[in-house]
Amino acid sequence: MGGRVGLLGLGSNLGERRASLQAAVDRLPEVGVCVLRSSSTYDTDPVGEVLEQPSFLNACLRVRTELEPLALLDAVKRLEDELGRAAGVRHGPRVLDIDVLLLGELELRHERMSLPHPELLRRRFVLIPALELDFELCAPGGARLADALAALPPHEGVRWAGPPLRVRREESDSGKS
Repeated sequence: MGGRVGLLGLGSNLGERRASLQAAVDRLPEVGVCVLRSSSTYDTDPVGEVLEQPSFLNACLRVRTELEPLALLDAVKRLEDELGRAAGVRHGPRVLDIDVLLLGELELRHERMSLPHPELLRRRFVLIPALELDFELCAPGGARLADALAALPPHEGVRWAGPPLRVRREESDSGKS
C-alpha cells in the first residue's frame, strides 16, 4: 500500500474505553487506513470546554492511507458514528473520538479541518503518545513535538494506563516512513 504516513489520535471516556479504542483500530482498515503501530494507552484528565466529566483513555496511531485529507476525515467521522459516538457538546463526553493529527507533510486550512491539527503542539495527551511512536517527530514546518512537550506546563494529567492497542500483524510495519 502506498500513500501518506500520518498520525491519528484516539480518545474515549464513556463505556468500555479500551474496547472502543481497539474497535477503532480493528475497523480502520475497512475505511482505507492501514494501522502501522499503536502507542500505549494513557488515562488523561479532561481539557477544553468541559472539565467536569470522566477521564479519557487516549492513544496515538501511526497510519498509512491513500485517502486525501477530507476523505480521511469523512471516513474516521463515519467510523466514530458506527462505533457509538453520539452528537454532543464540543469537548464533552464521548464513546469515541478520532482526530487526524498529521498526514505526511501536508498543511491544510479548510473550514472542516486543519493539518496539522491545531491542538497538536498544545496537548500533553497527544504529544506523549505521539512521541512514544517517534521521539524525533516534527510537524510540517519543522516544529519538534518533543520541544512542544517540554514547553508545556505539567498540570495536564497524563498517566500511563496500559500497553499499545493490538495491531494486526499483516498491517503493521516496524520501519519509519
